[in-house]
This record gives sequence, structure tokens and C-alpha cells, in this order.
Amino acid sequence: MRNLGALSVLVGLMTGGLTGCFSTTRLILKTHAPTVYQTATVDQVEHQISERDRAMQTLDAQVEITATTGGGKEGKLKQYTSFTGYIFVQKPADLRVILQLPVIGSRALDMVSRGDSFTLMHASSHGNVWVQGPDKVTVPSSNGLENLRPSIFLNSLLIPGIPSSQFVTMTESTRVVHQDVRRRIETVEPDYNLLVLAQTSGNVLRMRRVVHVSRVTMLPFQQDIYNDRGEVETQATYDSYQTYGGVPFPSVITIWRPLDEYSLKIVVTKLTPNHPFDPDQFELAIPPGTTVQKLK
Repeated sequence: MRNLGALSVLVGLMTGGLTGCFSTTRLILKTHAPTVYQTATVDQVEHQISERDRAMQTLDAQVEITATTGGGKEGKLKQYTSFTGYIFVQKPADLRVILQLPVIGSRALDMVSRGDSFTLMHASSHGNVWVQGPDKVTVPSSNGLENLRPSIFLNSLLIPGIPSSQFVTMTESTRVVHQDVRRRIETVEPDYNLLVLAQTSGNVLRMRRVVHVSRVTMLPFQQDIYNDRGEVETQATYDSYQTYGGVPFPSVITIWRPLDEYSLKIVVTKLTPNHPFDPDQFELAIPPGTTVQKLK
């Protein structure tokens, strides 16, 4: 009984008149959440992602691309001049990226891939430089931009559907979409996180991707792509969706490579989906006698 009596005195001190002497109050942002949002099962979310992937078989886009290098490892960021250009995609793996020099309009970069290897030409003060290499990095370079390969564009621009050989599960969370510090309000949205896993040797499941889907629009706003070591090697964000030819597509895509410490911001100014290409659209001929740098 004496123990209960002591406890009651302690509670009384904490919640009674002495509270003001032993506590502080600080203001934080009030949370505002949407009153209307959607609910779906993991099968429905998986189906929507795969259907959206099937709905766009080719992509013909005019873009503006800005590259930024650096981060915590270097302790600084370097932003490069923006380039206008074009991105052409034809599934399953054809890609062409053309960037133009400011004002002059000549080609600063031309890259073509058919899925297993790529050819790239970029302008320099000493003339055009030609590079070839495999579609995936086998020997990483200390220069992060040299590790930029066509598969990164393809997997980030068009969120792939989920093949039958992979497994999915789903979690729920919320994210902050806007903060109004003056009014002390932050707006949050509920979202779904679709985890895509693949079975490796034995019964081990390895994370391949996480697709984050807004429960307000049911559209992806972020995709995290993992390497074989379980690290996020690519993080792509999707903003400002527009409808092109009846297909919703983000007009701002940011590709962040945390291990290489560079990012690409792609602003879509015009897009035509499912446009047929000429057979030579994804061909880039190297002039005879040209020295070609080989990447691994």
C-alpha cells in the first residue's frame, strides 16, 4: 500500500500544479492529410504498374537535361549547363539519346543502345570522341558519369512491369508533400510501397525494386532500384504528371545515383507515345578510321 501511495504522489506531481515547472512546450508543424484517397490491394497495385508499362511501347520525347555531380563524399555539388535534346525508346531495349549544344544546336552527345551494348559520340574541343561499351558496368569508373549506361535511362524513364518470376509485397506509409512554415502546417499524403523481390540461390529473396505509389493519384512518385549487394544504386522521382496520347507520364523525372554521386534532371517538353520508328532510328555509324574508346 505504501508503494501505491508513493506512486500516486508522483503522478500527482507530474500532472498537477508542478507540471509547468518541469516541462516545456514547443510548437511543431500541424499535419494536414487529404480526406479522400484510394485503397487497393497488392494485386491491384501490381496490375496497375504492369498495365501502365504495357500501355507505352515507344517513347518519342523532347527534353531538357541537367546533370549534377558531387555530394557528401566530395562535400560539394557541381551543376552543368542544361542541354535540350531528344530521347527515343522502343521496347524492349532500344534507346537513343541526343543532346544539342546551346545556341549552336549541333550535337553535343549521341548515344544509341540495342540492349547489350552501346555506342556514344560526344563533342569536345578537339573533335568528336567515340565510345563503346557494354550496357551494364563491369568495371566501375571513379568518374560517376562514366558509369551512366543506357539501362539506367530505360529502367528509370519507364517503370518496368513485374515479371512472373518475381515476387511482390506491399507496405503503407505517408510522405510530406508540402510545408508551410509561416502557417505551421505540413501536408502529408498516404502512399503504398510495392516491394519487388527475386529469388536467388536457395530460398533467399533479394530486393530488386521498391515502387512508391501515391494513394491520392495511384501513380508512382518514386522508384528505388537495388544492386546485388542490397544497396540503392538508382533512385528516380516522378513529378508533374501530364497525359500524352491518353497515357499519364511525368513531365519531370530526376535520376539520382547515390553510389556514383550524380543526378540527371529530365524535363519533358513534348512527348509522343507509341510512335513507330524507322529501322535506322537506333543506328549510329562510326566513321571509318575513327579511334574508339572502349569502356568495360
